[in-house]
Amino acid sequence: MGYPTKVQLINRAKNEQWYVNFPAALARAMEFERGEVVEWIIEDKEQLTLKRTRTQIKETKKKTQAD
Repeated sequence: MGYPTKVQLINRAKNEQWYVNFPAALARAMEFERGEVVEWIIEDKEQLTLKRTRTQIKETKKKTQAD
């Protein structure tokens, strides 16, 4: 199942910013945490891959197990 999401553009005086929001269901399924840093990888003009670092995955699992 996919989650359609709009790409938003915010034009400012000195720059522009593009935003893609994650649906809450995806964020919960991936166990994202506030402020988490991820890396976008361009596969081709049709596909982006979002990658976590191994360190972040291990830290998330440790916090979950400690709770």
